[in-house]
Amino acid sequence: MTKWIGALLLSCLALPSSAGQFKNIKDVEVHYSAFNSTFLTPSVARSYKLKRNGYSAILNISVLDKSQLGKPAISAKVSGTSKNLIGNTRTLNFREIKEGDAIYYLAEFPITNEESLTFNIDIHAGNKGAGALKFNQKFYVEE
Repeated sequence: MTKWIGALLLSCLALPSSAGQFKNIKDVEVHYSAFNSTFLTPSVARSYKLKRNGYSAILNISVLDKSQLGKPAISAKVSGTSKNLIGNTRTLNFREIKEGDAIYYLAEFPITNEESLTFNIDIHAGNKGAGALKFNQKFYVEE
């Protein structure tokens, strides 16, 4: 079951990363994906204690050590905020999830229909790298 859950989370991360949703910061490669929580199956949402509804979204961050063969996942301190177009800022609370060799940082946040958010994320992976990740994304409510 846990391998299946890890595969699902990895697929949520891997699909956007093929479109280039990652940033290199010194010796780390930071992959990111933001998606509506309804993309998760009910059992996966329950197992990670995530809200699953059309008005909730999830930000998934993974930090990989590109200086090592195979780019293994590494632990990092991840923090950040989201801001909408009228300037409302929300602090994101990340939870670290470890599944085998994979490490994910997940943050849940509410969304409204056609809401554009700017994410400002700080990544601190010790000597491997520290820096900022900034991106925008538009969300759609699923009813």
